[in-house]
Order: sequence, then C-alpha cells, then structure tokens
Amino acid sequence: SSGINAEWPLRPGAFKNMRPAGSKVRVIPKPNGNPFCALFDLVSCPNYTYEVLSWVGYAVMTQTFFSGLFALVGGAQMLQWALGKHRNYKKEFKDYPKNRKAMIPFIM
Repeated sequence: SSGINAEWPLRPGAFKNMRPAGSKVRVIPKPNGNPFCALFDLVSCPNYTYEVLSWVGYAVMTQTFFSGLFALVGGAQMLQWALGKHRNYKKEFKDYPKNRKAMIPFIM
C-alpha cells in the first residue's frame, strides 16, 4: 500500500517496555533513548505530532489546496484525540508530568 506513515519512527522500541508481556498495567510513556521518542518529554501523543508534520510537509511540497485542507482537518482531528488522551493520562496518573502538553510542544 502507498501513503505516508508518520508513526514509523516511534515503532522501533518506542513502546516496547511500556507493558510486561501479558499484562494490562499501564505506565507513563517516557523517552527511551530512541531520538524519535524525545518528544515524549514534551507531548503526550508524539505520534500525532509527527503525523501532522508529515502531512504539512506533503502539503507544502505539493502546494495544492486539498492537501493543505487535508493537513488542516486531519491535524484538528488528531488534536482532539490528543487532548482526550492527555486528559485521561492526567486523570489516571497522579504523577503525570505537569509541563507535558497534548500534541504541540509548549503550546497545547
């Protein structure tokens, strides 16, 4: 299949040690040495951040209205999902990092 997969940088080991095999225990996501995981210090959903950046890059390269619209609408939808996940993380983990944002570092 063709298309952009912005989550690939997070896959090699990003979520590997978050849950012991067969366990349902959840832990706070943290950077693990993978340079693409560094965003976990700043945002709750770095996969959405990378994906939106990929679509914005695509829109800039193609310079078409519809690719820009897709990046805008997709980014807005992913921001809503990220805000929900961020809210749930803060509710679930009392020691969740206070300075971490949902999807956009230092902003939201």
